[in-house]
Amino acid sequence: MTARTIEQLKSEYEQLNERKIQAQTQLQEAQKQLTALQAEAEKEFGTSDVKELTEKLEQMETENEKRRSEYQTLLDKISGDLAEVEKATAANTTADA
Repeated sequence: MTARTIEQLKSEYEQLNERKIQAQTQLQEAQKQLTALQAEAEKEFGTSDVKELTEKLEQMETENEKRRSEYQTLLDKISGDLAEVEKATAANTTADA
């Protein structure tokens, strides 16, 4: 281990202190963002608890899938009904000719 001079140690200390200040600033900014996001979650979803939000998300995804499935079923029925109408129309047109 090489002995460092006082100037080198001071320089190293200043660099470390600067990194500490930057880390503290980043932490403060992250805490502000967290507080803002928690307030936004409270306002929009009634909670900022991660577990409750996860449960709400799962419920929303389940409901969304149910609605998507119902919509697909409805569109399939409409498509089938339309095919029947087209088939009947084609049969009537052929019979009239």
